[in-house]
Amino acid sequence: MDNSATSGKPIRCRAAIARKAGDPLVIEEVIVAPPRAGEVRIKIICSSLCYSDITFLKLKDPPACFPRILGHESVGVVESVGDGVTEFVEGDTVIPIFLPDCAECRDCTSKKSNLCSTFPFKLSPWMHDGSSRFTDLKGETLYHFLFVSSFAEYTVVHTANVTKIDPVIPPNRACLLSCGVSTGVGAAWRSANVEAGSTVAIFGLGSIGLAIINEMTGGGADYCFECVGKSSLVEEAYASSRKGWGKTVVLGVDKPGAQLTLSSFEVLHTGRALLGALFGGLKPKSDVPILIKRYIDKELELDKFVTHEVSFDDINKAIDLLLEGKEPEMCDLDGQMIVLNSSDLSFLYLSLAINIILCFSDYALFK
Repeated sequence: MDNSATSGKPIRCRAAIARKAGDPLVIEEVIVAPPRAGEVRIKIICSSLCYSDITFLKLKDPPACFPRILGHESVGVVESVGDGVTEFVEGDTVIPIFLPDCAECRDCTSKKSNLCSTFPFKLSPWMHDGSSRFTDLKGETLYHFLFVSSFAEYTVVHTANVTKIDPVIPPNRACLLSCGVSTGVGAAWRSANVEAGSTVAIFGLGSIGLAIINEMTGGGADYCFECVGKSSLVEEAYASSRKGWGKTVVLGVDKPGAQLTLSSFEVLHTGRALLGALFGGLKPKSDVPILIKRYIDKELELDKFVTHEVSFDDINKAIDLLLEGKEPEMCDLDGQMIVLNSSDLSFLYLSLAINIILCFSDYALFK
């Protein structure tokens, strides 16, 4: 991969820009600046859609901001590196991940946390240094999204948010590990540490579903996972967990400012636990390569979870498909509830009903 013509220079390419809350994305040419110290510029090959992208596209109040390049589940190839970067070289296949992992701070070196203290996760519209690498052709600044912004042919990402992967995994599968699938697997594997034979409930569901869970499990599920991002579902999941040892893990991203209402009496007297798990509790740089090996060894079945592949030009069509198949308002239907006895980690993939992959122009070269 010869990048001598572009390395160290701005790149003009296409991006899907969110110009106004709720409006369709607009594909325009943009300027992507060279990476600064500690950063890499990545040529995006595939990007999958996450409902968090839709949430922030619709959001009208802060932390919403426009114009912005959304997208955070992707895979690509390093085009160039900034000063001081030794972890990556041009041509590396990488996954940008919204959750930073510096691999050096107290939290990153601890088994107890995946929340980097050197580069704390936040809903910032900037790079970690408080600036942007994107401008439109009029010179207007374009905001970043979750330190990734993968709805562009090129993006710049700090090395703390990049994980090198084995290129043997197809790009239209690798991008799933940038957020959704890794979050689900990690929640069961790292955060909840689900044992074989445990009863598990995956939300959302309605009040009828609560009764079903208690009936099927004889008093509540050992582990409940809220995957939608809705405070009312968190409360229902918590109420559906078993007294004494039930654990509820929150994975979905709710609107900023959403509040939970839990009885302090119930918290004390029922012994249930409530846990938040960004990225499922995984450490990106060490745990994602393990998941890739599991895919290569045919232990992690990613293939069945891709429901659509759409060209980057049809990104708004892809968003429509996602909305048709996974609208949050639908999640109070009892058909969205899953209760089962776990024998392996695959149960949590069932919450990933719709997975849409955006294929960029050079995708065929990397298949």
